[in-house]
Amino acid sequence: MRVAAVQLNSTRDKQRNLELAERLVREAAEAGAELVALPEKWNLIGEPEAIRGGAEPLDGPTMRAASSWARDLGVHLLAGSITERVEGEERAFNTSALIDPAGEIVATYRKIHMFDVEAGGVTYRESEHEQPGEEIVVATAGAVELGMSVCYDLRFPELYRILAIRGAELVAVPSAFTLATGRDHWDVLLRARAIENQVFVLAPNQVGTAPPHFSSYGHSAIVDPWGAVLARAPDGECVVLADLDLAAQERIRRTLPSLANRRPQAYRWPEEAVL
Repeated sequence: MRVAAVQLNSTRDKQRNLELAERLVREAAEAGAELVALPEKWNLIGEPEAIRGGAEPLDGPTMRAASSWARDLGVHLLAGSITERVEGEERAFNTSALIDPAGEIVATYRKIHMFDVEAGGVTYRESEHEQPGEEIVVATAGAVELGMSVCYDLRFPELYRILAIRGAELVAVPSAFTLATGRDHWDVLLRARAIENQVFVLAPNQVGTAPPHFSSYGHSAIVDPWGAVLARAPDGECVVLADLDLAAQERIRRTLPSLANRRPQAYRWPEEAVL
C-alpha cells in the first residue's frame, strides 16, 4: 500500500491553504498514493482569535472541499486536523477526520492531549481555546487498520500501545511539531512509537513560520515497524511517499513478538504522575 504525507506551511489565509493542500493531495494521488495525510491545522494556523474565528463544523467548507478531493481522486484522505466548532460547546476541538474514496467521513478523532507547555521561549496554552477529546480511534483505511492521533499525543506512549492492541497496523500523527522540540525529539519519538508497537507511522508535519509565533520543524516522515525511516520531507511545502510492506510487518510481529509477550496482569497504573 502506498501512502503519502503532505507537508504544509499553513497560515491564517484559509483559501491559500486549501488551494495548496489540494494541489499536493492531487500530486500524491497521481504518484499512486492510496492514503494521503495532511498535517495538523492544515486549513488555518494563526493567532488564537484567528483560530477561533476560523473554526468550522465537520460539515463546513473545509471538510466539504477535502471530501470532494477524496471522491474525485478515489483515495483515502486523512484530513490532518482542523479546529472543529461544535454547537453548544464553549471551546472547540482539534479534530482529525478520515475520508473514504466515496468522499464520506468514516472516522473522527479529537486530540486527547492539550499542548500546554513552554518551548523555545514561547508559551503555548491550547486548553484556553480547545478542549480534549476522550475517545481512542482505530479505523479501516483501505488495506490497513489506522490508529489516529495528533501531534502532542506523540509524547504519550500509552495511547499508541492501546491503538496497536486494538489492531492498528499504521498510526497517523498529523502535526505542527515545534522547531524548538522537533530538532531533538521528532525523529526519536516517531521511531520509538513505530518500534515499540511494531506499526508503520505516517507523520505529516507543518513547516516554517506562521503568526503570531509558530515555528514548525517540518521533516514529515514515514517510518516502518522496524524503525527505519522510509521517507523524510526536505524543507518546504511538499509531499513524500512510501510503500508499506505489510508482509514484512507480519514477519516482524511473528519473529519478535513483543506485543504478544505483554503481561498486562502484572501492570499497575497510578492515576497521577509523581512530579
